[in-house]
Amino acid sequence: MLMSCRRLVTILLVVLLSPVCWAGKKNFVMPEPKAANTYPAHDAHTDEGVTVALDPYDMADKAATVFSTHYSDVGFMPIFLIVTNDGDRPISLNGMKAELITADRTKILAATDDDLYRRLSHPSRGPARSTPIPIPQKPKGSVNPKTLDEIQNALFVARAVEPHSSQAGFLFFDVSDMSAPLAGAHFYLTGLHDVNGNELMYFEVALEKYLSAPASSPSK
Repeated sequence: MLMSCRRLVTILLVVLLSPVCWAGKKNFVMPEPKAANTYPAHDAHTDEGVTVALDPYDMADKAATVFSTHYSDVGFMPIFLIVTNDGDRPISLNGMKAELITADRTKILAATDDDLYRRLSHPSRGPARSTPIPIPQKPKGSVNPKTLDEIQNALFVARAVEPHSSQAGFLFFDVSDMSAPLAGAHFYLTGLHDVNGNELMYFEVALEKYLSAPASSPSK
């Protein structure tokens, strides 16, 4: 009888304390995007009325203001992508392709959620620069629910940008074993289309604009 009471007390404590433990962990909140042309690292197509900007979360203290998961520990850098449409007609993002090209010409495509799950499940595995062999199931089992939720809410998933508005979200790039991946790097965004189906000119953003910007001054 005594053992049963102790067991019941233990179960009750676990149930009561679990919400407290979860409450102590930060929930992901997407940063509020500003107009893309206010960020140091941006490319404005004034004739098309569209501007693309990047805000890398390259430092641990900066990343910690948004994320609870340490993506840098498994080789990924989160970069906040902002697309602003100053025109009067929607812009389609279907078919959008994001690519980071480092100073030594290494081409890195934005990671998929599968890429993130796979690395977080097997953090000791090295980077895969080539296209991986498809895996039938997502290795979500060993990734905690908090991180799964964070990834789903953080990723850039917009399919269109309405007139006079912005869309934003995070892209993750595999920069494993790179000491200074942003130095001399360029970001390319292709596959944006107007309402007539015409593809916009590609966007190119030099990351040196971000690295050389004064940290305390307003973005221009």
